[in-house]
Amino acid sequence: CLTRRNSMKNPREVNELTARAVRSSNEIGKIVRLHREKANLTQLELAELSGVGKTVIFDIEKGKSTVKLETLLKVFKTLNISMVLDSPIIDSLVLK
Repeated sequence: CLTRRNSMKNPREVNELTARAVRSSNEIGKIVRLHREKANLTQLELAELSGVGKTVIFDIEKGKSTVKLETLLKVFKTLNISMVLDSPIIDSLVLK
C-alpha cells in the first residue's frame, strides 16, 4: 500500500518502541513506519528519498528479516533514526 496516511499510534506506544532495546525485525518495522507517518511520507516517497527500491520500505515495515543492513541504514538516515550498539565488551572499552 503506497498511500499517504496520517494514522499515528498513541504516544505511549511510540515511547515504548523507542525507549527500549529492539529485539526483532518487526519492531524495527514499526519504528520505521511511525517515523515515516510522522514525516507525512508515503512508502514510495520514502523509498525515493532514501535511494532504495519501493518494495524495500514495504518489506522493512512488514518486518522482513532479509533486508540488507546497508539498505536499512539508508532508510534510517532519511528518517533521522540513529542506531546504537551496546554490549558489555563495548562498555569495558569505553571505560579504559
